[in-house]
Amino acid sequence: MDAKVISKAKLPSRHVTVGPARAPHRSYLYAMGLSAAEIAQPLVGVASCWNEAAPCNISLMRQAQVVKKGVAAANGTPREFCTITVTDGIAMGHQGMKSSLVSRDVIADSVELTMRGHCYDALVGLAGCDKSLPGMMMAMVRLNVPSIFIYGGSILPGSYRGRQITVQDVFEAVGQHSVGTVSDAELLEIEQAACPSAGSCGAQFTANTMATVAEAIGLALPYSCGAPAPYEMRDRFNFASGEKIMELIAKNIRPRDIVTLKALENAATVVSATGGSTNAALHLPAIAHEAGIKFDLFDVAAIFEKTPYIADLKPGGKYVAKDMFEAGGIPLLMKTLLDHGYLHGDCLTVTGRTLAENMEHVAWNDSQDVVRPANRPITQTGGVVGLKGNLAPEGAIVKVAGMTELKFSGPARCFDSEEECFEAVTHRNYREGEVLVIRYEGPRGGPGMREMLSTTAALYGQGMGGKVALITDGRFSGATRGFCIGHVGPEAAVGGPIGLLKDGDVISIDATKGTIEVDLSEAELATRAKAWKARTTDYQSGAIWKYAQTVGPARDGAVTHPGGAKETHCYADI
Repeated sequence: MDAKVISKAKLPSRHVTVGPARAPHRSYLYAMGLSAAEIAQPLVGVASCWNEAAPCNISLMRQAQVVKKGVAAANGTPREFCTITVTDGIAMGHQGMKSSLVSRDVIADSVELTMRGHCYDALVGLAGCDKSLPGMMMAMVRLNVPSIFIYGGSILPGSYRGRQITVQDVFEAVGQHSVGTVSDAELLEIEQAACPSAGSCGAQFTANTMATVAEAIGLALPYSCGAPAPYEMRDRFNFASGEKIMELIAKNIRPRDIVTLKALENAATVVSATGGSTNAALHLPAIAHEAGIKFDLFDVAAIFEKTPYIADLKPGGKYVAKDMFEAGGIPLLMKTLLDHGYLHGDCLTVTGRTLAENMEHVAWNDSQDVVRPANRPITQTGGVVGLKGNLAPEGAIVKVAGMTELKFSGPARCFDSEEECFEAVTHRNYREGEVLVIRYEGPRGGPGMREMLSTTAALYGQGMGGKVALITDGRFSGATRGFCIGHVGPEAAVGGPIGLLKDGDVISIDATKGTIEVDLSEAELATRAKAWKARTTDYQSGAIWKYAQTVGPARDGAVTHPGGAKETHCYADI
């Protein structure tokens, strides 16, 4: 690729590199060692969510250096920058988790501002954590300059007494420890063994779910999202992504050419087929929102309902991301889904080819059992199910992968925060057959829509995974398993039915029919609504308060701005 043939006449960087009036701007670029030839080339933002908070992000800066070499080899000029990450594994189970979903939008906003402020022509984005993946993809679609997404890669599984384990096992061991089935020494041994390398949580939790989405939606190169973080072959994907971005600039292939309604449907399909995280039902609508496409929780749930569950991945199954990569990677999964009519093959991808063209040379691997053929699935319907009813008029979501019983009915036990519920669970202050309700943890009410993995894992570790249900207007981790329903809307903070519940109200959940109901008449709900009073939170200032002022309902992706449908101009066309 010869970048000299790429005219800057319509590229954003012309505003900072072309003409006598931009001499001061160029002087800053010279100060950083750039030559006149490099300044004349397209400027490519290389953004990573690197930090030292967790293993998910620790390798991103190193990988970004390889991307930069690829950009330079194709006669582009890379400009590296970092943005934040909040890592759920560290934030989980305390007030820090309120920062998690907020960070998704801060990531998107900060990448947008950096790109806008410095007039970069394209974006290669590297991310590794649950919210940094969708945040980076949201920024790409919002800016609509040529973009390629790179996943930092999965962590390797740990080994404990001959058994493969992940961080999920550590969370569940806390529950086992609370009932005396795991000793202090065993808990220490488990926590020291679970995470042996750099990379994101190893099973089909939220990070790996959204990495699968990145390939299926067309923003990442094939196979690039499956290779674990420690594998040296990641450098080949990183270098190739740097080279490929220059081709996308030359051909003017942009994210909104790629992220179409069909591509979003493809993304929802792979989530369901892998028994992926329910958080995808929050992030896919948010990515769609950036393109001005309506694609809400109910649209996602409709795809889930008709998609077979074919990848035997943890937390519901037995394999981790490394295993799927070695069995044939995300393309193996997509190939069988495409062959059996579950994917749109005509969607454009960052290769410059369609999804079907990318799959032409993918061969089925008969010697593996990580991914089943789509016509011989684990179950006929997807691993994630949407719910609706008088308790959740705006919908709710549940992961059913690995579950055998898909109905539950019992009396409510209400808690107005995660901490209250976790305290009750820790001390076994609940009864088998109850529906534990955690409310005022939604996007606005939390604020920040916390995940409840500490609580759900403790329940599972106590052997109560199928013996109680849990519902919340907050979220669940991709590592959650058991009868756990999240994203209940409207949330309690705006007077939703979940905020009107009382202890003893009978709740019925049917994941086969897709319903969630409380045994109360409309008149009784209306009477309780009149007596309901709004609550205030401790967050009356700062970033989390600011988020609560603008965030919308979970049904639409908990978005914080009007989106692509309302924009009057796109950054890429400045």
